[in-house]
Amino acid sequence: MRGSLVRAALAAVLLLLSAPLAPAAATTGAGPEPKAAPAAAPPDLGAAQAWTPPLSTRGRWIVDANGDRFRLRSGNWHGASGTWSGSGSVDDDASHHAGENSGRVPLGLDRAPVAEIIAGFREIGVNSVRLPFSNEMIHDAVPVTDRAVAANPSLRGLTPLQVYDAVVRDLTAAGLAVILNNHTNTTRWCCGVDGNERWNASRSTAAWEDDWLFMARRYKDNKRVVGADLYNEVRRSVWDDPNWGLGDDHDWFAASQHLGDRILTEADPDLLIVVEGINWTGIPVDGFAHGRPTLEPVRRLSHTLVDSGKLVYSAHFYDYTGPHHSGATGIGETSDPRYRDLSPEDLVAVLQQQAFFVSGEQDQHFTAPVWISEFGVGGREETGAKPRAWFERFVDQLIAKDADFAYWPLVGWHQNRTGNGWALLHWDAAGNRMGLYDGDDWRAAAWTRLMTAASRTGPVAPVTRWSQLSPDHGDFVQSRRMRALPDWDSGARKSVCPDGQRLLGLGHTGNRGLCSDVTAGALWAAGGGHEVVADERHVVAGRDWASGYTKLQCAEGQFLIGYSVRGQAVSAALCAAAPSGRLGGEGRTVWFDRGDNRGQAPHGGDFAYGAYKGQCADDEYAAGIAYTGRVGSSRTPDALYCRRL
Repeated sequence: MRGSLVRAALAAVLLLLSAPLAPAAATTGAGPEPKAAPAAAPPDLGAAQAWTPPLSTRGRWIVDANGDRFRLRSGNWHGASGTWSGSGSVDDDASHHAGENSGRVPLGLDRAPVAEIIAGFREIGVNSVRLPFSNEMIHDAVPVTDRAVAANPSLRGLTPLQVYDAVVRDLTAAGLAVILNNHTNTTRWCCGVDGNERWNASRSTAAWEDDWLFMARRYKDNKRVVGADLYNEVRRSVWDDPNWGLGDDHDWFAASQHLGDRILTEADPDLLIVVEGINWTGIPVDGFAHGRPTLEPVRRLSHTLVDSGKLVYSAHFYDYTGPHHSGATGIGETSDPRYRDLSPEDLVAVLQQQAFFVSGEQDQHFTAPVWISEFGVGGREETGAKPRAWFERFVDQLIAKDADFAYWPLVGWHQNRTGNGWALLHWDAAGNRMGLYDGDDWRAAAWTRLMTAASRTGPVAPVTRWSQLSPDHGDFVQSRRMRALPDWDSGARKSVCPDGQRLLGLGHTGNRGLCSDVTAGALWAAGGGHEVVADERHVVAGRDWASGYTKLQCAEGQFLIGYSVRGQAVSAALCAAAPSGRLGGEGRTVWFDRGDNRGQAPHGGDFAYGAYKGQCADDEYAAGIAYTGRVGSSRTPDALYCRRL
């Protein structure tokens, strides 16, 4: 029995997530048959919002260069990352997802001019486009076929990347924001067990990073290219799961953290860094552990980039998948409910648990905008009551959460008004468009409701930033100033707050820290230096704040911005100089060797899950770390010296 279960499990993995992102055929079920209706004038959704790039974040909001809220009302224009199913001839339309052969370029360029397609986006209210690409596309030197760009003759003879360039140029010239999305390693349809499960499934992590630096630099001068969506739907391969924080070659947290910092420091500091949650782990067989973590791991371990205000988290939701359902039918299908099977109340709770808590809980180390960068449903041919009800409920949640979103997909094919049906805009082989507002698409009312619902606009005030330090497996130096200087504790793992923030909290074990700019803002003097403290040179006689313990204390006029560790043991404290008069002298000892000591209603969230934590108050700064090397101790932090600002 065990052997047969394992064989079944492996077979299931081979079909994991075999249901496509947008099923080729509409699902069926109880529900009213759609009735054709006369074409009606669409609502006025095309008025462009004035915005000034680049984009950044303030708490849970994305803002433009003027500090005004910019809501990503996006759509996905797929095709450049590939539509080939992985079997059969790449020249045969039937071998492509839903019979739609993109020809290695954004779908529809064979049927309509780019300007017409973009005008359609503007008409339905889209202000931004998630534009998928593959790593293979970047290096593909074979020109696209004339057929693939038949409606855009100026693109003939170009490589796929050159066509991608032209599309980016035209989208941004029309005032739309573009988010680059590394969708796949290879140029084929996503997202099963297909060689594209991880960022490094079909290439090395180093090659993946090099490709991203190339793309970020390529569009650096086009400021309406606003974001880098690092990788799409990270998921299990046949044998291995991705993870969030284990420090190995499958660690999506570490890979995205490292690349995000590299893009900002080496390629383009203006880009938003978009990190999707983990899409799937485990074997989709009843009795085996499996599920869709999405953004749940962010609560315990969140990203801290070198530039605060550049991180956006992302999640995907479709009716036919579920919190523990792969989306498959037949082999790979489990008894777990799909999202469409959940009650309205349970759906709200699950969405909050898996994604919306990140933007909904303020003043946490993980607080950031959440972009639902894929959601969608079948259109005219979708008669199932459950998918339709799910879409209405999901739209309600996007409205209620005032969420950023991107519909999948924007562009599709039709023939005599039939076809895949998931897209909002379709063109036939003769170039005739079938649009969302032609009168017979049941999604039109929900889309209109989503696009016209009241949402936050205008200025967003600067917010307090809370950041987690996690030198779990290596250096975690998030200060640009310190990155530019030589190694200040060779051989140790070093952890430093982003510039403008100060250290406020430490975990007793596990090496985690908490930084913030709360109350005081940036404290590090522009011309001030730093000092590495590995002894008690600055402990004032008669002011022993941790008797019997070794104290690494900053000098007068300095505050803690970082620390280093060897194993679990404290190695050194990193202190920075503040402007004269900014720091006070009164201090207290905060012990956390036997339990949490974070004060009443502390901000920042649980930055060291599973460990005792100490934290200075919002109107204090940390000026020292105490530990002991006595028998039974691992020289881990036991106390903080907190002084009043």
